[in-house]
Amino acid sequence: MSSHRFMRPSRRAFLAGGTAFAASLAAPSISRASARPVFTHGVQSGDVDTMSGMIWTRTDRPARVMMEVSTTESFANARQLAPLTAGPSNDFAVKRMVDGLPSDQDIFYRFVAADLNDLQATSDPIVGQFRTAPTARRDVRFAWSGDTAGQGWGIDDEGMRTYATMAQHRPDFFIHSGDTIYADGPMQDEVEKDGQLIWKNATLIDEKRKVAETLDEFRGQWKYNMMDEHVREMNALCPTFFQWDDHEVVNNWSDSKDLSGDDRYTEKNVHVLAARSAKAFHEMTPISYTPAEPGRVYRKIGYGPMLDVFFLDLRSYRAGNSLGLQENPADEATTLLGAEQIAWLKRELVKSTATWKVIACDMPIGLVVRDGERVEAISNGDDGSAKGREFEIADLLRFIKTAKIDNTVWFTADVHYTAAHYYNPDKAAFQDFEPFWEFVSGPLHAGTFGPNALDGTFGPEVKFVKAPTEEQGANLPPSMGLQFFGLVDIDGATQQMTVRLMDRADQELWKITLDPKGASI
Repeated sequence: MSSHRFMRPSRRAFLAGGTAFAASLAAPSISRASARPVFTHGVQSGDVDTMSGMIWTRTDRPARVMMEVSTTESFANARQLAPLTAGPSNDFAVKRMVDGLPSDQDIFYRFVAADLNDLQATSDPIVGQFRTAPTARRDVRFAWSGDTAGQGWGIDDEGMRTYATMAQHRPDFFIHSGDTIYADGPMQDEVEKDGQLIWKNATLIDEKRKVAETLDEFRGQWKYNMMDEHVREMNALCPTFFQWDDHEVVNNWSDSKDLSGDDRYTEKNVHVLAARSAKAFHEMTPISYTPAEPGRVYRKIGYGPMLDVFFLDLRSYRAGNSLGLQENPADEATTLLGAEQIAWLKRELVKSTATWKVIACDMPIGLVVRDGERVEAISNGDDGSAKGREFEIADLLRFIKTAKIDNTVWFTADVHYTAAHYYNPDKAAFQDFEPFWEFVSGPLHAGTFGPNALDGTFGPEVKFVKAPTEEQGANLPPSMGLQFFGLVDIDGATQQMTVRLMDRADQELWKITLDPKGASI
């Protein structure tokens, strides 16, 4: 890999770079410490491309948040940005897109907050960094995984160590594939099994002791995750590209979700819960804003000439979960991505000139994921011709083949184990597509489950899987070590893509190198 990854400043040196900004903006900041604003949950960056990136932070009170960016950690010749106001309507969180940045450059950003009631009372500075995408070929590395703070496993004395392991690899960016929070997963101080204490949540807040129903409770799920030191440290050094799935609202939610029998909820309307969750999701993450559809999650991020990333949203537009056996693709009950998202994806894939087209999907294609007797994901488990939600995927795969779109690779999480799947039309019931790979990784910090059954409609072949054994059982705590993420390296010289499946102890479990079709060296 290129040397820039290892020449970045140390975390201590980097975080020490904030004092000059504070002095230049607010010399009279010798106020009582209790009267000065505080940044409560660190910084985040996201959706970085060749000339822009999103930055985020949160204060503890109404504040004027001043910010600047620089290409050096000393903030020499820094560019000051217009301040933003942190107020209660967005829970004192602020975010913005910073544009006009040079490509392939380390970017340092810094915030200082001034109390709106006393602008002379200013915070200590807080600093973060990211690297813009290149316009010429160079080595690129990214990580991906999903599932944070689920099944009752919260922040113990070790914290969410998978984040620390990923950060050591200094990826250019991290794809969070969904289940970014567990709004439906209350936690207890201690967890016992067979009369033995097996887990202690050393950090716990009231919002995590019940299911999230109010907007503030959904916000609290995010704030809890960012109380973890490993999460905050990675956020300060690496941009995260977010997508969502079901646990941001409630398990397996869709239009058919019925909460009438769930005594944990006083708010029984899943659409009300989804709206509150979506507001918190966009407030608390550095996801970019789409004026054409505020609140949209699906989008494309171009990361240089070798890589475009297409983020899908399999949650927001789906019809209610059903048995998934509809035989007419025009049946509205088969909707998963929806016509507008599919048209967007086809259009953007055709326009893409990148060597690799990464499709970040919040659910796997060929694994059977159930919602009771109904289909929660895509596959219905009948191993036959496309039916139900499989119609949309069959149409998309046929289009990719017909349009001669090369080098599509799918990355996902959701099922709480790690695997590599090769989709082979020769083994499939539906065969009108080119072979492709799908890589699964997770959880980041949640219970481990699996493996799931395969559906033969699209011919998936399991090339590798790591999941709990039958003797180990299900919902294993993070302390068991079965927490997974993936690393992807694209070589700037050969344009080859190497995918590694990793565990939280940084053990490489499996690796493959893919040769790009039609690419010139």
